[in-house]
Amino acid sequence: MLHAQSLLASIMLVATLAVAADAQPATPGEPIDETRAVVGKWAATQELVFQSRRAWEQEKVLLAARVEALGQELAEAEQRLADNRKLLADQRLRQQQQDSSAGENEDLSADVASRLAEFERGVRQVHALLPQPTVAKVDPLYRRIPEDPTSTKVSLAERFQNVLGILNDVNQMNGEILLADEIRPLSDGTPAQVKTVYVGLGQAYFISARGEAGVGHPTPDGWVWTPANALSREINVVIQMLQNKIKPQFVSLPVTLQ
Repeated sequence: MLHAQSLLASIMLVATLAVAADAQPATPGEPIDETRAVVGKWAATQELVFQSRRAWEQEKVLLAARVEALGQELAEAEQRLADNRKLLADQRLRQQQQDSSAGENEDLSADVASRLAEFERGVRQVHALLPQPTVAKVDPLYRRIPEDPTSTKVSLAERFQNVLGILNDVNQMNGEILLADEIRPLSDGTPAQVKTVYVGLGQAYFISARGEAGVGHPTPDGWVWTPANALSREINVVIQMLQNKIKPQFVSLPVTLQ
């Protein structure tokens, strides 16, 4: 821009000198060609001034367009920078939230694992109270309970399912009267096949084919059975009702409460 202005000033100076020289009176005897040369130089100078001015105007338009484009690029770059800063801030916030949530989940998992271990110990204690038919049904779930809950690789979800499965079966058994065929030692110690009636998880009665009877109740060490041959008739009536051989009727049997 400065170069174009300097060039324009030089051209104007040359044109002025040429006009001044042409305005002086001609010396007698100067050839006419010299005058024509001066006029020609002046015309050429004017043309040069015009071309320079037009070139400068075009260059100014181009420079203005370039400045506007650069300004727009700068604004876009600043907007992208602001967006990136916001994105980075959002990512940091999400990471902090995830870290906080992970810590809370770890605390929650530790608490759940501790409570679950207590439930597993509880259902292990219930195992001794279960009648043999129920034991056979829930033993596969009992075998899945880890021996050491602190070092097991079994997931918490699977351990919960095991505990719930056992409790569901136990609860179902506790609300039913179950008739089962079992092998049980009689009064002389000889094992014999008997029919046993379980009334929930609290009481049971059995009778053998030869009429020996007994009653049982659960203890922390397992079921305890006591001979009760005097109850053989009543127990046989209950069994026949459960087998739909006779009509339902009232039967009185002793119950041992713990």
